[in-house]
Amino acid sequence: MSYSIQQNLVGKYVWLIETIYRAKRITFKEINERWRDNVDMSGGEDLPLRTFNNWRYAIQDMFGLFIENERCGGYRYYIENEEDINDNGLRSWIYSTYCVSNALAGCQSIKSRILLEDVPSGQIFLHAIIDAMKENRTLNITYKSYLGNEEKSYTSVHPLCIKLFRQRWYVVVRYDKPGYSPWICALDRILSLEKTEETFTMPKDWDAEEFFDGFIGVLRSDDYDKEMVKIKISEDQANYLRSLKIHESQEEVERNEDFSIFTYFLRPTYDFQQELLKHGESLEVLGPQWLRDEMRGRIEKMFKLYNSSPEVASTSELEG
Repeated sequence: MSYSIQQNLVGKYVWLIETIYRAKRITFKEINERWRDNVDMSGGEDLPLRTFNNWRYAIQDMFGLFIENERCGGYRYYIENEEDINDNGLRSWIYSTYCVSNALAGCQSIKSRILLEDVPSGQIFLHAIIDAMKENRTLNITYKSYLGNEEKSYTSVHPLCIKLFRQRWYVVVRYDKPGYSPWICALDRILSLEKTEETFTMPKDWDAEEFFDGFIGVLRSDDYDKEMVKIKISEDQANYLRSLKIHESQEEVERNEDFSIFTYFLRPTYDFQQELLKHGESLEVLGPQWLRDEMRGRIEKMFKLYNSSPEVASTSELEG
């Protein structure tokens, strides 16, 4: 099956999931009517029941979603495990991506009015890394960190997992040698990458989620233990945390018309602290005390930076 045909078929799967998910309970007759109304996909033709059932089984395999029938009353269809649509797993991410792709596919006439964010290097090295992971093949990487000008070459490294964070892709790699711990490479800092013919055995005791357990982002450090963090945030800003959690452990423990208090059980590394700082004066760390002191130190450094009197550029220089 060609790539374009496969893409088109997946688009139909997503349409069916969305149709049932939005309706909650819907008969096949109603599904068929909505299918015919979607002329771009259906050409105005009916959806055969056999094709519908084939799609149901394909959706189960691809997205892990079970479309079931009530078997009584109105014989309506529903998604048995619809809560899985909103989880943080790979299948959910793939489904969400296809939903967005479906929505944007017919937007060429208004493309100048749709603004997207770039994900650096995802198109360049991501496919090669995923192929190497699937085949358990090693990689040769030439890398240049932002912290130095020196290029470094790594040969026959094992790609263990990939992670997307703040629009950047990262790969966790390791050497199969004593004394070498896994380390993390940002794809936008890779200068060259080659998949080798050499294979490796994925360690049975290594788990990607466990590797990043308690961490936000990709900056891991054994200097931080998991502990309870409590923050206070203004009520208008609290809505942003409710709609998109900073971390899966987030809990809202107090709420009133002026502020809310949230708790987290994690490792308060630099990435987590940066997440808090971006809320500015709307957020206060209540505990632990060492983290409160750390945040105050960062804020004091920012205050000193802006309290100094540098040579201010003129408006014409800024515009030029």
